[in-house]
Amino acid sequence: MTRDAESRTIRAVELFCGIGGLTHGLRLAGIEVVGGFDNDPTCRYAYEANNAGADFVCKDIRTVGFTDVKPFYESSDVTALVGCAPCQPFAAHNRGKSTLGSDCTLVAEFARLIVESKPDLVSMENVSGLAKHSAFSEFLEILTRLNYKVSTEIVSCEKYGVPQKRKRLVLLASRLGPISLPDWRETPPTVEECIRNLPPLKGGESCADDPAHTSLPLTQTNRDRIAQSKPGGSWKDWETRLINECHKRAHYPAAYGRMSWDDLAPTITTQFCYYSTGRFGHPEQDRAISVREAALLQTFPRNYELVDEENPLTIRALARHIGNAVPVKLGKAIGMAFKESISVQ
Repeated sequence: MTRDAESRTIRAVELFCGIGGLTHGLRLAGIEVVGGFDNDPTCRYAYEANNAGADFVCKDIRTVGFTDVKPFYESSDVTALVGCAPCQPFAAHNRGKSTLGSDCTLVAEFARLIVESKPDLVSMENVSGLAKHSAFSEFLEILTRLNYKVSTEIVSCEKYGVPQKRKRLVLLASRLGPISLPDWRETPPTVEECIRNLPPLKGGESCADDPAHTSLPLTQTNRDRIAQSKPGGSWKDWETRLINECHKRAHYPAAYGRMSWDDLAPTITTQFCYYSTGRFGHPEQDRAISVREAALLQTFPRNYELVDEENPLTIRALARHIGNAVPVKLGKAIGMAFKESISVQ
């Protein structure tokens, strides 16, 4: 290519796009994301409402072929195919469970589309445990066979300003030359800096001015438990009547916990709306964090539209959207890697 890097158009398509965390981050980096594919129709509203000009295509990846992707790449100097193929058996919250025979066929489907479309740039973000699975090795072999330059890294997302203790596997590949994540660090905000200024809520309440600032109600027992929970503490803070034998098991220390104002959040999962499933208690209000608070901790902008008031979703459905999303700032770092890679060609 002879055109200056600044004038080259990188046009990207996202697979498994969800509500657009990766798409939004790439666009903040100056990448033109023009389409997203996902089989969950409930993601369409948030994806399109916040990413003008990017079309949401509701289709199972197993039925997507190059003929579906090709129209999005018209008039592009550089093409990119990105995504986070769901592979939940390897998530940290499933640690200790058998992963033998785990279904990672969606990773193979991603590879199939790379073979068919041969994009110039590729990114796959995923749970860090996938790096040890044969599905990932096969993915790498395919990229090597197609003459891609590949880099992989287990990333602590806080490096790029994500206020979570979250590690992710990031693969980058280019047919144009070497590529890697940018070598810079952004100090992440604390939980307090992210969510302190939101209106207070009780469990089960919603904010009149922001329907996404909403939380699930608690049972009376869990109201008693969270009232006795300290930021950064555990079930050991409770009086004896509230403690069950299951709470004493090794995988329970962070369950029923509160976040700390002056620390990072834990990894935001699809279960953040439940006080019982992790350290998802608000630092001082007696409830689990709200959908909006989780979205801010995933570095979505404060004005990111999450709720279609004409077709409202349950809190659990919204939590699935947020927990499955790529943090926006990690998406921006991937976009910067794309931009830097073509600037040296």
